[in-house]
Amino acid sequence: MEIKKLTSLKTAAAFRERMEVLGLDIPVEDAIQKAPESPVSTPIQIGDFTVGNRYCVHPMEGWDTTEDGKPTEDLIRRWTRFGESGAKFLWGLEAMAVRRDGRANPNQLILSRENAPLIREAADKILETHAKRFGTVSDLLWGYQLTHSGRFSRPNEKTKLEPSLAYRHPILDRKYNLAKEQPILSDDDIKRLIEDYVAAAILAEKSGVRFVDVKQCHGYLGHEFLSAFTRSGPYGGDSLEQRSRFAREIIQGIRQAAPSLILGARLSVFDLVPFKKGVDGPDGVPEDFSDLLPYRYGFGLKPENPLEMDLTEPVQYLGMLKDWGVSVVNVSCGSPYYNPHIQRPALYPPSDGYQPPEDPVVGVARQVSVVRQLKQAVPRMPLVSSGLTYLQEFIPQVSQALVRNNYTDIIGLGRMMLSYPGIVADSLANGTIETKKICRTFSDCTTAPRNGLKSGCFPLDDYYKATPEFARLKEIKQAEREKAKIIAE
Repeated sequence: MEIKKLTSLKTAAAFRERMEVLGLDIPVEDAIQKAPESPVSTPIQIGDFTVGNRYCVHPMEGWDTTEDGKPTEDLIRRWTRFGESGAKFLWGLEAMAVRRDGRANPNQLILSRENAPLIREAADKILETHAKRFGTVSDLLWGYQLTHSGRFSRPNEKTKLEPSLAYRHPILDRKYNLAKEQPILSDDDIKRLIEDYVAAAILAEKSGVRFVDVKQCHGYLGHEFLSAFTRSGPYGGDSLEQRSRFAREIIQGIRQAAPSLILGARLSVFDLVPFKKGVDGPDGVPEDFSDLLPYRYGFGLKPENPLEMDLTEPVQYLGMLKDWGVSVVNVSCGSPYYNPHIQRPALYPPSDGYQPPEDPVVGVARQVSVVRQLKQAVPRMPLVSSGLTYLQEFIPQVSQALVRNNYTDIIGLGRMMLSYPGIVADSLANGTIETKKICRTFSDCTTAPRNGLKSGCFPLDDYYKATPEFARLKEIKQAEREKAKIIAE
């Protein structure tokens, strides 16, 4: 498929024409509407809280805390910029490990008794900034994302994987060179971990936090349990009731121990087979799964063809989450570790990635379609959309159309909030945006942490350009380009 850069599309009419050529359903309006006319500026009820508008900032890890998981000035700056954005839903601020061994990197926050007051002080900076800019925080919903990184845990060294597995995955075990004797978590291990989640939620509630997300996405442990078909015992098997037991016991434990918290779940609602760089070129290709059919290593996919989605269980699971007391679901998919083109559509891959095997806008349309289908199937559950940053200049007009036409309830933005958090306030207040600040999905914010550096928008944020990491990142990217050139020759 020919990939056409979105920057070549200068009008909404040209965008619609391109969608028609590709056979994609991404609605777009002709102009940015200011508040209060914009449907994205309207309030929405989440639990017992009225959120001031329909923009949400996704949680993003910065690889920039202290070694013992405490906030730093880098982190506080990122969070403060989220507060300046004008979005009224700050989803989880960023992932916080419920214990040390669950960190995805050695500079990830740990929500411990010692760290909780410092994390709350960092969050207070957001509230101060937001109140100063927008007059009130009474309609700003914010909170913590609770996580354990499972098979992608690197708690002590940036390059050393120390996985905690829900089950053995034949492709990922091979991809990450896991030893055959690598154990999986025992049922007793899981019960202790569930207690750690609940203890972290209690710390959040005691800190005055209103919202907590039980993370179940992107290949981390909460997500992996949903595909634990091959695990024996009460936390795995063919039954979704058993594969979701890990999340259910966490959620029910939090409901009982910290009843004032509004609960959410960021959820990878479908997966595909892991991808890799092709032998004959840089485009991504699926790992060989021919000897693994029916495929029993993913959630929300077809066992007979794991390159296609099946939303039967995800629809069922949304209803289960609602019944357990979850008030909102942030819909994502796949994993940035093994199939990033479906999870975060981008034109430029990170240094260790592959070129997208499809026009990235196809990946955006896939996620738009999935959220729409889920919303139609489970209308009582408010949903947050993901994967929209690649739409760039068209984000405000597409966001308006998605909310107005009931494709979604809330517009979630991730990487765009690193380069241009003001896109929310500018579009709602002025009906215009600053194109020079727009994220072009260069993936430096991913390449940096993949190479042990802190994350940020190195191309567009002068703050990161002034850091030693900027020069190191340039060296890494140059080395990758030279390597690719040698392979091509």
